[in-house]
Amino acid sequence: MLPLPSPPSSSSSLPPIFESKRLPLFHLPTTLSPRPISHFRPFATNRTTALDSFTQQSGYLFDLTAYEAESLAEYSVSKIAAIYRRKPLLVLRRLFQVGSTFGRWFGLRVIDDLRERSDLMFEVRAAELRNILVELGPAYIKIAQAVSSRADLIPPSYLDELSLLQDQIAPFSSQLAFDTIEQELNIPLDELFSEISPEPTAAASLGQVYQARLRRNGQVVAVKVQRPGVQAAIALDILILRYLAAVFRKVAKLNTDLQAVVDEWATSLFKEMDYRREANNGRKFRQLYGSLQDVLVPQMFMEYTTRRVLTMEWVKGQRLTETKDLYLVEVGVYCSFNQLLEYGFYHADPHPGNLLRTSDGKLAYLDFGMMGEFKQELRDGFIEACLHLVNRDFDALAKDFVTLGLLPPTADRQAVTQALTAVFQNAVSKGVRSISFGDLLGNLGTTMYKFKFRIPSYFSLVIRSLAVLEGIAVSFDPNYKVLGSTYPWIARKVLTGNSPKLKSSLISLLYKEGVFRIDRLESLINESLRARMEKSSVIKDVENQSNRVVVKEVLSFALSEKGSFLRDLLLQELTKGLDALGLATLDSLNSMTAARVPFGSLISVSMMTKEDVNNLRTLGRLILLLSGSQENDSNQIILQGGSKNQLTGLDEASVRELLSVLSVIPESFKSSPMLTCSIHVECCLLKYVAVLL
Repeated sequence: MLPLPSPPSSSSSLPPIFESKRLPLFHLPTTLSPRPISHFRPFATNRTTALDSFTQQSGYLFDLTAYEAESLAEYSVSKIAAIYRRKPLLVLRRLFQVGSTFGRWFGLRVIDDLRERSDLMFEVRAAELRNILVELGPAYIKIAQAVSSRADLIPPSYLDELSLLQDQIAPFSSQLAFDTIEQELNIPLDELFSEISPEPTAAASLGQVYQARLRRNGQVVAVKVQRPGVQAAIALDILILRYLAAVFRKVAKLNTDLQAVVDEWATSLFKEMDYRREANNGRKFRQLYGSLQDVLVPQMFMEYTTRRVLTMEWVKGQRLTETKDLYLVEVGVYCSFNQLLEYGFYHADPHPGNLLRTSDGKLAYLDFGMMGEFKQELRDGFIEACLHLVNRDFDALAKDFVTLGLLPPTADRQAVTQALTAVFQNAVSKGVRSISFGDLLGNLGTTMYKFKFRIPSYFSLVIRSLAVLEGIAVSFDPNYKVLGSTYPWIARKVLTGNSPKLKSSLISLLYKEGVFRIDRLESLINESLRARMEKSSVIKDVENQSNRVVVKEVLSFALSEKGSFLRDLLLQELTKGLDALGLATLDSLNSMTAARVPFGSLISVSMMTKEDVNNLRTLGRLILLLSGSQENDSNQIILQGGSKNQLTGLDEASVRELLSVLSVIPESFKSSPMLTCSIHVECCLLKYVAVLL
C-alpha cells in the first residue's frame, strides 16, 4: 500500500469509539492516486509465501485456479472431490499431516490406558486435543465448536473442554486484507474510506475485522475480510473428515451417520463463508428483532458487501461478559426464545464475543454467519418437551424425543423413560425455577451417549445457544436459571397457541383419564403471571402487581376471539361444576325442607357422585382464578361436605355469597347457551332457598 500522511488534528478524526481501542489509523486523503485494478491478481493464484504463519503451519499451501475457486461457492461433495481428484499429492500430504497429528494424540491415550493413568491424565489430554484442533486450522476449530453440544458423538467428559475452544487466532497481513477489499469491491481503498485502522480489531479462523469510516457520509463501519485460501483449505479438510468419519463410525459402532453430520456442518460452514448470505441474515434479523426494546441490530451495507468482504454498522460497546449486566442477559434470553419459538429464525452463535452492551445500555448482536431455522412443528415439539419435563411426565417426554428426531420410533421407550426418570426426577422436583439448563444437559449427555441418541443439527444449535446464554448469566449470578426465567413465556405460549399440536398438548396436560386437572391450569396461569411479554418489550416481573389486575390481563386472551379454544375448555368445566352445584343445592334443600319442596323426597344423597364432588372442587378453584383472589369464602362454601358427598345445610349468608359468586363469571363466558342455562337454573334454586330461609 502507498505510504499515507499522518492524520491531521482536525475534526476529521474518528470518534471516541476508535480512541477507546487505542488503535493507530490510516487516513486516506482524497488526493491519493488510486492504484489500477489491473495490478491485482486473483487471490486463487496468490503465492502463500506472503501469508501468515498460521496459514502456513496449518498446511494450507496450495493454489486453485479461478474456475476451481468459483466452483466452491456452495458446498458440493462431488465438486470438491472433482477438484482434489486432480491433486492427489496435495490430498495425501494433508491426510498425512492430519492423520499423524491425531495419531500421536491417540497413541498417548493408549499409553495412558496401558499405564492405568487415564483419569489422572484426562485434563492434560483434553487440553492437548483442544490445542491440536486450533493448530490444524479453521475446519477443525469449527467442527469442534459444532460438536461441543453433541453428547451423542462425544463422551460427556470431553464436552466441557471443547466448549472452551475459542475461535481467536493470529491475523493475516493487513496488506492482503486491504488488497482483498479493493479487489472484491472494485474500488480503491482511498475512494471508499476516509480512515481505516492499520491492524484488525479482531481475528478468527475465517476472517478478521477492521474499523473504518465511509468517505461518502462519514459513517463508522466494521469491515470483515475473509482469510485468503480458507475456503479451498476447508474444502480439502472436509474430504478428509468425511473419510475419517466413516472409519470412526465403523470402529466405534455409532448409531449416528457421521458422514451426514459432516455434510450438515459443512453446508452450514460454506454458508457462513459467504458474506453476502451473512448480510442478508443480518437484514432479516434486524427486521424481525430490531424493534425489540433494549435490543440493537446493526445496519448492513449491501453495496459494500461481497462473498469475501462484509461491511456493517460499527457498534460501540463492551462485551456482555465484561459488564455484569444481568438485565441484558435476560433480554438476550427472552430475545433468543422469541427467535426460537415465535419466528423460528434464530442466532445460533450467541457467544460472548457476539453480544455487546452498548453505551446506551442496549444488547447488540453481532456476526450473523451462523443462523438457524426452527420449523413450526419442531417449535411446538420443543414447547411440549419443556412442559412434560416441568410436569415430570417422562413417558410423554420420551415420545417428544421421537417427535424431535432424537430417538428413532423403534427405540425402547420404556427403557428410555426409566433412564429419563432417573436423570430428571430430582432435578425438577424443586420446581421449574430451580432447574439448571446446564445440569440438565450434563445429566442427559450420559443417557444420550448410552442409548445412542441421534441429535439433529438444528437441535445442537438450539441447545448450544441456550447453554451459552445460561453460562453467561451464571457468571453474573450463580443462581440464575434460564429455563425458570423463560418458562412463563412457554406457559403463555401454550395457553394462547393456535396450532393443532399445542391445542392437543394443552388437552393432554389438563386432562387425565377424562378428569380435569385444575392444578395444572393453575400452575400454567400462575407461571404466566410472572412475566408480561409484549411484542416490543422484554420480560417484566409482575409479581408485585395486584393479583386481580394481573389475572384479568392474563385471562383477557381467553375472552378474546383468539382464545376460543381455552375458553371452550373453561366453559365446559364451569358448566359441569354448576350442574354439580345445582345438584348439591337440591340435595341440601331436600335435607332441610323435604316436606316443603315438590318431589323433594325423590332427590336423594346418592345422586351426588364422586365425580360431582370433584366438579364442585374444580368450580371453586376456577372461581378463584376468575376472581383473581387467593382466598375466597365462597370457595369454602362450594367445597363444604365430606366423605358422604353432600353439602352441609345452607344459611342465608351462604346463599347470598353463592349468588355473588356467579356474578364473577365473565360476560363473554355467559354467551354459551349451556352455561347461561346452568347459571339461570342455579340462581333460581338459590333464590328459592333464600325465600325458604
